[in-house]
Amino acid sequence: MAAYPSLSPESLLARLGLPDAPLLIDVRLAEDAAADPRGLPTAMHHDHRAIAAWAPRFEGREVVVICQRGLKISEGAAAWLRQDGARAWVLQGGFEAWRAAGLPLIPEALLPPRDATGRTIWVTRARPKVDRIACPWLIRRFIDREARFLFVAPSEVAAVAERFGATPFDIEGVFWSHRGADCTFDTMIAEFDLATPALARLALLVRGADTARPELAPEAAGLLAASLGLSRLHMDDLAQLEAGLALYDAFHLWCRDAMAETHNWPAQGRA
Repeated sequence: MAAYPSLSPESLLARLGLPDAPLLIDVRLAEDAAADPRGLPTAMHHDHRAIAAWAPRFEGREVVVICQRGLKISEGAAAWLRQDGARAWVLQGGFEAWRAAGLPLIPEALLPPRDATGRTIWVTRARPKVDRIACPWLIRRFIDREARFLFVAPSEVAAVAERFGATPFDIEGVFWSHRGADCTFDTMIAEFDLATPALARLALLVRGADTARPELAPEAAGLLAASLGLSRLHMDDLAQLEAGLALYDAFHLWCRDAMAETHNWPAQGRA
């Protein structure tokens, strides 16, 4: 057991996908990472030997440090981070415990290139409605907490992707797009191996709303209505994205924790 504050894999899993989830710092040795080139959702790789250079950026932030087994490297890195003002935890059992529990791992080979600050950059068509808000939500919550999104004229997506080193999504002819009856959100969940029960249920709602098939789930029509309302409420695509993140946070938690809950009026037992 870790001598300093630690989180079990199950406790960390319960916080993944939430807007206030801790930042994950993967400090595995290069040979360990090469032996299994996957990472925990949203984890950022940092070399523990250079911790003096990168630790200050996490001052005031809550972080979880992950090494191969949750021992000396993550213990030492977490202690250093606390000295620099971070609220640092160690993942109990490290990467091996997370993997042994069968919890989500992201294939590193599928992650887009990062910019000079370590962020992934994505580009799609302007005036998003459903899929182009759902996908950024998935990326921000499960892939890259610092991801940036460019919304541009449909005719310019490919050119902007080339000139600005961005990854195009939800347009024809690119990897991250619709496949058959599935939408781009489905593609991302499948390729990133994120098919948790909650995300699988949310994907059904997104598919129904995005492909005019509300019969797939009763809530799909409500998701579509809320999405179209947001697109008319916000003329700025980035403002709409921020509002949409909260919408998908709510739908995700409903899919995860609240599907069995019902309400009625008058309340049960009321005189």
